[in-house]
Amino acid sequence: NRTLEKMYIVIYLDALFYKVKINEKIESRCVYNCLGIDTTGKKEILGFWLQKSEGAHFWLSVLNELKARGVEDILISCVDGLKRFKEAITTVFPKTDVQTCVVHQVRNSLRFVASKNQKEIAGDMKKIYAAATIEKAELELKSFEEKWQDKYAAVVKSWKNNLETLSTFFKYPPKIRKIYLYD
Repeated sequence: NRTLEKMYIVIYLDALFYKVKINEKIESRCVYNCLGIDTTGKKEILGFWLQKSEGAHFWLSVLNELKARGVEDILISCVDGLKRFKEAITTVFPKTDVQTCVVHQVRNSLRFVASKNQKEIAGDMKKIYAAATIEKAELELKSFEEKWQDKYAAVVKSWKNNLETLSTFFKYPPKIRKIYLYD
């Protein structure tokens, strides 16, 4: 394993599931993957790990491996909603801010939206997460609620319940938020 950068602006931690044939039997496997964005904005794959399932305990071992390979600090760790994930991250990197992945939030929201409304509602969601400030994001969320509450109450509720963990990056300057949002 190669030595990594000391500092990453953002790391994306996610697991993908796939089916494999093992001894004539189809089984699920999980690939843990980590993408880092360094201080120059360069994106790099930090590693892949194979397991039978996803869990915060294994993520803890991944994070310890990253530290052993030279990572000293991470500004923002972007993750899905896995239980105890944040605790695993802050155990190894206590100063790291944990941000819920906006892509996961949008994707999960769109599962509950009729195809004819998906483009419009996705545009309205973008107004929330791409706002210039947290205050502007809160105003956009209010507009989103007023527009979509009657038709998609569960989607609105999800955005309201998750805004705090979706807006961690607002405490950073626009240049870092731009890196996070891949603009």
